[in-house]
Amino acid sequence: MQGPLSDIVVLDLSRALAGPHGAQMLGDLGAMVIKVEHPGGGDESRGWGPPFVGPSGDISTYFLSANRNKHSIALDLKSEEGAELLTRLVGQSDVLVENFRTGVLDRLGFPVERLHELNPRLVILSITGFGHDGPEGGRPGYDQIAQGEAGLMSLTGPSPDEPYRVGASIADLLAGIHGAYGVVAALYERARTGKGKVVRTSLLASVVGVHSYHGTAWTVGGKVPGAGGNHHASIAPYGAFRCSDGMIQIAVANDVQWAKFAPLLGIDPATPKYAVNRERFAHRDELIADIEKALTGHDRAHWLVALADAGIPAGAIRSLDEVYGWDQVRSQDLVVTVEHPVLGPIELPGSPLRFDGDPPAGHRAPPALGQDDQAVLDWLAKREG
Repeated sequence: MQGPLSDIVVLDLSRALAGPHGAQMLGDLGAMVIKVEHPGGGDESRGWGPPFVGPSGDISTYFLSANRNKHSIALDLKSEEGAELLTRLVGQSDVLVENFRTGVLDRLGFPVERLHELNPRLVILSITGFGHDGPEGGRPGYDQIAQGEAGLMSLTGPSPDEPYRVGASIADLLAGIHGAYGVVAALYERARTGKGKVVRTSLLASVVGVHSYHGTAWTVGGKVPGAGGNHHASIAPYGAFRCSDGMIQIAVANDVQWAKFAPLLGIDPATPKYAVNRERFAHRDELIADIEKALTGHDRAHWLVALADAGIPAGAIRSLDEVYGWDQVRSQDLVVTVEHPVLGPIELPGSPLRFDGDPPAGHRAPPALGQDDQAVLDWLAKREG
């Protein structure tokens, strides 16, 4: 594949979502990604569903989401043959990705020290649930548990009394994203030093790392934020509002926008309790009621046009079928077509990155288990020869 990492080989020992997503991002950037899977079923996400698709109804769409642009080899790392082949692969790779529980790779005979003896230039990405050390290092990491432990669920939902998980497995996905950018930084450093290093992140770290203004509300302001439903924690009006036939989202981020927005609803923008954001937020419940009273006079289509004409940021709330059918999404190469060995041509969510001047990247379909055993062995022999 072409891309900025087209000379990089990634050995992906990870499974489920966090590690595979990070490795997939590296593959999207052109890296050759070799996914190592246990021959007795492979990555456990191959069995996660519904939905399942294919002639036999046994291909997981979950697995398809995180494993494009990879080659699959089936390898029992506990066997002598598997350990020998992994040793050879480590010697020819630039990056190793793993999300085992702390100590598992050591017990398999591949602690960090040995990996760097085999290949001093190897960059190792290690993703854990709560960190590899500390008083609770080594705890198993599952997305929803991490969302709760890292405070994200306390910020999500209709009220502080009803914490909700984020609909996507956001802790896993953020860990993969953070891991991938850590790998790219380590590869850049290796170009100067000639040595690889270990990049560590966790589901806990990745969620805490995106607390942003919620975090500083506590660490600096001494205020514990809580769930606010579909409305912003600091800005008003900014959230989801009811029209006559459903909901739209409106973001009035400053007083200039407020001066344009309020007259559309028959509200005097200079009303003291609404004139500036501090006052609007202090009277937010009353403001929301006034806005929705006006919005219910027309349907969503009317208001989206009126708001766009006035320069007020607003948008629909789309279902996923609407998202993937949206011409704007497709114009950004956010849907890619690949040729799956069983399913034939299928569409997958695409990479969020584009590089000016480069043609749209070609992509490999997520592989069947062990699909590339011989191809990888041939490639390895050629590299070693």
